[in-house]
Amino acid sequence: MGLRELATGLKATYRGTDVAGRVRHFNGWTDRAIRTGTGATAYDHAKTVRDYYDLCGEFMVFGWSESLHFAPLSPEESLEESQIRHQRLMIDKLELREGMTVIDVGCGIGGPMRRVVREGGVRVVGVNNNDLQLDKAKSLNAEAGLDHVVDYLACSFMDMSAVADDTFDRGYAIESTCHAPDKVSAFAEIHRVLKPGALFWGQEMCLTDRFDPDDDRHRAIEHELMHGIALDGIATTGEVNRALEEAGFEVLEGKDRAVAQNSPSHPVPWYRPMETRRGTPGGTLYRVPLGRKAMIGGLRLAELVKIFPEGTADVVRLMDRTARAYVAGGRAGIFTPLYCFLARKPL
Repeated sequence: MGLRELATGLKATYRGTDVAGRVRHFNGWTDRAIRTGTGATAYDHAKTVRDYYDLCGEFMVFGWSESLHFAPLSPEESLEESQIRHQRLMIDKLELREGMTVIDVGCGIGGPMRRVVREGGVRVVGVNNNDLQLDKAKSLNAEAGLDHVVDYLACSFMDMSAVADDTFDRGYAIESTCHAPDKVSAFAEIHRVLKPGALFWGQEMCLTDRFDPDDDRHRAIEHELMHGIALDGIATTGEVNRALEEAGFEVLEGKDRAVAQNSPSHPVPWYRPMETRRGTPGGTLYRVPLGRKAMIGGLRLAELVKIFPEGTADVVRLMDRTARAYVAGGRAGIFTPLYCFLARKPL
């Protein structure tokens, strides 16, 4: 995606709304979550998550890729190549077979979905409560000639009541259930729609064992991450496993692949693309701090001449703040976006 396509996409996404005001509203979500109680005015975290992806989604694709997730990195690979390798690991772990029906929980714009369909020979149902992302996924799948093997369910993965029990042969959730307000309930609903014996792969954003809740710096990084990624809380890896088991799953494997990849053959930290262009072949300038700063300045000028919607630079400023939190959490070793598990619904 080039700058012209980005400008066109943002105009269609923002639809003449007050983008700067929407960013200010988003930045206040943590205060609203603390203040509001129950009832008609209660805080709605699902709406915050939708706002996050509505504001930042086009930039995520522009600066990252169509696969909106992290992956274990290698110095010989671009980010996109590492993502493909990681998706193929998931496909292998799920033991996909031709003719299976698979649920993609929180499918985003369908980057991993398209590889699963192509290489797994399966049919996929993408679940998402964000209309803009679903529309984008449908368009990209049609362009790829895959729309005949993909179906869509516009709903929250917390309530998939339109789906019968024991429907899917396999399931996966990549950086989606980290947004769940209740992880046990989310996993229980996924458990319900999977067939007995079905495998379920997940990739979660987690706090590591190095996180110290009594360390002010650790708590500040945690707060920044929660704010910028729209997370109502960040679970530990142990809490994820316990939630899976409480929901009825048997946990077959759980591994922080951000740690596993820090071996002599894979020495590149997961956050490197947001820190420097060194060690990540083909990395775009807009991923790193200097490039993000330059983009904010350039967008301010482009807004004045109506090339980009007014307030667009505020979105990049928000994303820059979040990227710095990612890097801080990664450097401190207290946060990982790569806790990957494989679970099974018992027979």
